Amino acid sequence: MDRTLSAPGKLFLSGEYAVLWGGVARILAVGPRVHALVRPRPDRQVDVVLADGRLSGPATPAGVRWEKEVPEAFRFVATTIDLSLRLLGTEGPGFSVAFESSPTVDGLKLGLGSSARAVVLAAEAARYGLEAHYDTLKLSLLAHADAQGGKGSGGDVAAAFAGGVVRYRKYDAAKLLSAASRGGLLVAMEQSPSVDLARMGEPVFPMLFAFSGHSASTTALVKEVERKFDEPTRRRFVERSDGLGETLETGLLRRDFKAVELASEGLQSLLWELGVTRDEGLDRVLNLARTFGCAGKQSGAGGGDGAVLFAPDAEAQRTLLDALLARGIHAFAIQPDRGLQGEVARHPVLSAWLDAL
Repeated sequence: MDRTLSAPGKLFLSGEYAVLWGGVARILAVGPRVHALVRPRPDRQVDVVLADGRLSGPATPAGVRWEKEVPEAFRFVATTIDLSLRLLGTEGPGFSVAFESSPTVDGLKLGLGSSARAVVLAAEAARYGLEAHYDTLKLSLLAHADAQGGKGSGGDVAAAFAGGVVRYRKYDAAKLLSAASRGGLLVAMEQSPSVDLARMGEPVFPMLFAFSGHSASTTALVKEVERKFDEPTRRRFVERSDGLGETLETGLLRRDFKAVELASEGLQSLLWELGVTRDEGLDRVLNLARTFGCAGKQSGAGGGDGAVLFAPDAEAQRTLLDALLARGIHAFAIQPDRGLQGEVARHPVLSAWLDAL
C-alpha cells in the first residue's frame, strides 16, 4: 500500500554558528511542506524518483547497489537509504519512493533546509518500505552528517522531524559514522545517547520570511569562519549567542516586543561580527523591517538566503509584507508547522511518477 509523507522546512531563530560549537539553537519549522510517496515492491529493487530522473538498484545488506554513480541531486536521499539497509543488515524488501522538489524562486533555493527535509522523508520512507523499526530522527541526523562529510549541526533535520519550535544542541554523530563505515551500526545506534531536543512554546508575534535574492553556500561560510576563529573566540561567541537567544525566546513567549527587537538586533550584530555573513539583500530586508516598526535577523549562515521578521501585530505584518512585495522581494507570512507526518491522501503527481516506472 502506498504511503504519502510530508515534512516542513526550517528557519533558525537563534544559534547560527553557535550550535556548531556547543551552543543552543532555536529553530522554527515552517511551510511550504514537501511530500514523498513510498510504494512497497515484491522484489529487492529500490527505485528513487525525483524531478531530475530516476536512480535504481538492488538492495543489499551494505546498501543499494546503485546501477550508476549517484548524481548530486540524489546524494542525500541515496545516502539515507543506504544507511537504513546497513542498519538493518537486510537484502530488502524493495520499494519505490518519489520525492517532490523543494520550492525555489527563479531557480534559487530559499535556504529552508531542502537537504535536511529530504533525509527525514527518505529515512521514514525507507522505514516503511523495509517494514523496519528504528529511530528515524537519529538515522536522519546520521545520514545528513554522512552526506556532508561529517559537517553540519543537524538543527534543520531536528526541526523538520519534530515540527513547531525546538531548542536543539548539536548531536555528535561521530561514533555512528564510524560504525556505519566499519560495521556494528545497529549496536552503535542502540547505545547512542538521546538527541538533545526540546519543544519551545509558539511565538505570540506574527512573523514573515523574506528572501535576500540569492542563495548562499552554508558549507563555504562555515569553513571560512572556523578557519578565522580559535576556540576561545568561539566560546565567547557561544555565550553571547545563548544569552541573546534566551532573551529572544522570552520576548516571543511573553509578548515583550521590545525584548524581541533588542535580541534580534543583538543576534544580528553578533553574526555580522563573523565577517562573512553580511549581504546586501539581507541588509535591505532588515532595514525595511525596522522602517515599518518590525524586527528581524538573518536565518541561517547568512551571505544570502533569507531573514525571519517579527511584527508587533497583524496590521504591521500585513503592511511590511505589502512593502516587501511591492519592492520585488519574495516574502510570505510564516507560523510554526507540524513535523514529519503521514498524509491521508495519496499525492497524485508522485503517484503518477511511480506508476510510470
